[in-house]
Amino acid sequence: MSTTTYTAAVAASSERFSATDRVRAALRRIEEVDRPEVWIHLRDADALLADAASVDARVAAGRSLPLAGLVVAVKDNVDVAGLPTTAACPEFAYTAEVTASGVERLVEAGAVVLGKTNLDQFATGLVGTRSPYGAVRCAWDPERVSGGSSSGSAAAVALGIADLGIGTDTAGSGRVPAALHGIVGIKATLGVIPTHGVVPACVDYDCLTVFAESLDLAATAVRIMAGPEPRDPRSRAWPADVRLAASNSLRLAVPRTEDLAALCDDYRDAFDRTVAAARATGIETVEVDISPLLDAALLLYDGAVVAERYAAVGAFLESAPAGADPTVAAIVAGAKTPAAYELVADLDALRRARAQAVELLADVDGLLLPTTTEHPTIAAVQADPIAINRRMGTYTNFCNLLDMAAVAVPGASTAAGDPFGVMVVVPAFADQVAVDVAAALTGVDAPSVVGSGVELAVFGAHLRGQPLHFQLEELGARFVEEVHTSDAYRLMALNTTPPKPGLVRHGAGAGAPITGELFRLSEAGLGRFLAALPAPMTLTSVELSDGRWVVGFGCTHDVAADAVDITGFGGWKAYRAS
Repeated sequence: MSTTTYTAAVAASSERFSATDRVRAALRRIEEVDRPEVWIHLRDADALLADAASVDARVAAGRSLPLAGLVVAVKDNVDVAGLPTTAACPEFAYTAEVTASGVERLVEAGAVVLGKTNLDQFATGLVGTRSPYGAVRCAWDPERVSGGSSSGSAAAVALGIADLGIGTDTAGSGRVPAALHGIVGIKATLGVIPTHGVVPACVDYDCLTVFAESLDLAATAVRIMAGPEPRDPRSRAWPADVRLAASNSLRLAVPRTEDLAALCDDYRDAFDRTVAAARATGIETVEVDISPLLDAALLLYDGAVVAERYAAVGAFLESAPAGADPTVAAIVAGAKTPAAYELVADLDALRRARAQAVELLADVDGLLLPTTTEHPTIAAVQADPIAINRRMGTYTNFCNLLDMAAVAVPGASTAAGDPFGVMVVVPAFADQVAVDVAAALTGVDAPSVVGSGVELAVFGAHLRGQPLHFQLEELGARFVEEVHTSDAYRLMALNTTPPKPGLVRHGAGAGAPITGELFRLSEAGLGRFLAALPAPMTLTSVELSDGRWVVGFGCTHDVAADAVDITGFGGWKAYRAS
């Protein structure tokens, strides 16, 4: 069975898999693929089965565990209590006392941690070969690199071993391996997933990331992992005005021809076909100059910001541990030299570039980019470890520096049929917009990645396709479902411009179920909506047919008294159609 088929089969059957069955399947798959370099520490089978039995017992006791029956591979610069953390350097190893909060949230949701995965040492690299534990080979071609630094976690997912892979991403490590393997990689806005329990690479620009075979599962994991963490001073909550949906008519920025010069020929062709396919589905594209973003990307390694890498592990590597990767050690050693005034200048340059990025994307839903430039062989990287690695980060390096989020998904395959990846890049906290665009590009239903928001029921001019729906769209409101009121309501056609209905509560049995639509929007969005609401409309609690009470539209009784009763039509759209 192919890797993709195996993983899809596991995903499709995960609801009926017990955690114990899933762990046993993962252990069998580990033996089948025989890729020991994926792991730095694989947990004992007895310990895994004990954890799985505990999950099954919680489910049997009635606990709702959204990740029950799923297994996760964790990059070995992320702490898991009781397991060693090495960051791919044996001399650095310590046994973690507590689990990183992001991973702990997955465990609380029912996931079982299989073990700790290999990586480019100290999360420094995009190739997956910079490790004394061995170069991680690509899941589908052992001659090629897996991509790094989160190499083992991505390979574990692509090989059908793990349902979820946890990585980190400073320069692209949670996206490049996804692109090379044809899977999904989500790099949320900095701080949304806490980095508590993560060995820092560049502490201000590090983030935890998720790999999965499907966008839905990856988004679910991010939603579970997200949220402030007191032990992480850089953690952030979703803002009160967070957008909960992309535009109804998608518009994407794409790079100019000259901005794509770094791509190899196969990838350039695949990107062009990906963009053409997006246009064929009705997505509008507009060409933009991304050179300011590419210039900012250079500051991650060529500027003074690289000093953060020395601050993280420089003193340790100066002790010349036997297991240090020479390329990583050289990069970190070079990070000691920038002067303080150089760092101040670079931070100012990044502030200016962030403002440019926001302006660049002001009128679009996101920026569509190739995730990386090529897929080299392990031999090629070993012969030229710096230049190839640098080139592979061309389109990923700027994201964290400029406080942007990105979702990496498969694009059109190369002419040879190999995976090719693209990513949707958005400003900070527009993560849901990026997920919605990624869903449209890949032809799947858009999952929810933001767990906050308030529900609002609408019954007239704000319904989809009606003249005032644009007001909800401007606030980033997300359609949830069609709903019906209880039989306590009557619907009145008001004498307003544009025409609107008024929903009036008369009491149980004194009305009829009225059809409406339920949306979710941010708390601040609801506040702005209410502040702009004209008379005679009101927002009040509305009882739905299933017994729920939600915020919904009503109108004042004096206006309803002079209106036409249209309750018999069952809803505004039906009345208008008549």
